[in-house]
Amino acid sequence: MSDGPSAVGEGGTPAPPAEKPAWERDPVVPEWRDADDDPLAAALREALPEAIRSVKTFAGDLTFDVERERLADVARELKTAHGFSLIVDVCGADYPNREPRFDVVVHLASLPPDRAYRVVRLKTQTDEATPVPTLTGVYRGANWPEREVFDMYGVRFEGHPDMTRILLWEGFNGHPLRKEFPVEGIDTGAAIYSEHYGETMGPVAGTGTGWKPPKPAPPVSDETEEGGAK
Repeated sequence: MSDGPSAVGEGGTPAPPAEKPAWERDPVVPEWRDADDDPLAAALREALPEAIRSVKTFAGDLTFDVERERLADVARELKTAHGFSLIVDVCGADYPNREPRFDVVVHLASLPPDRAYRVVRLKTQTDEATPVPTLTGVYRGANWPEREVFDMYGVRFEGHPDMTRILLWEGFNGHPLRKEFPVEGIDTGAAIYSEHYGETMGPVAGTGTGWKPPKPAPPVSDETEEGGAK
């Protein structure tokens, strides 16, 4: 079944393909560039001059590098003064060869009809020993994402109402999204596979996933079936 008539030129010959637009012929990868001239960046710098370390843009999205202790202040200003009423996500990143090694990244969005849709990114740095101010006092939706960052990276959020693990059990050994965490797993399987592992046993690095099903019962020999044990 035909989808429709094909484009034809004069004399019934097939028409030449349409010329591709410039962006498709020679796509250009966007580059990071300074964005201090963005009106939102200028407004934030005026309101919180000591809180913003740098502002950059990539493909139109603004990224604010924020002083760690002022993260909640910047988020509150964006929400109350600029309509960024939705917290999209709080996530982390690990750079083990850098000090401090962790990034905490927050994505906020302004929503129609009151505002034009736009997403901005807040980024700050910390280490395992230094907590980041919680955003739960600004966005209630920050609660579970911050717990996930704690669970996966070990970064704590000061003032959080329930700074406990959300995906793994309390007592789990390590934080799985850290770069040094072994892909094969670690010795914590007894907590959930107690029928297969002893008290201090469990999945161990170098053993695949660490899952070890119970060994099958040995086959019964003919002599055993006839009543004579070997």
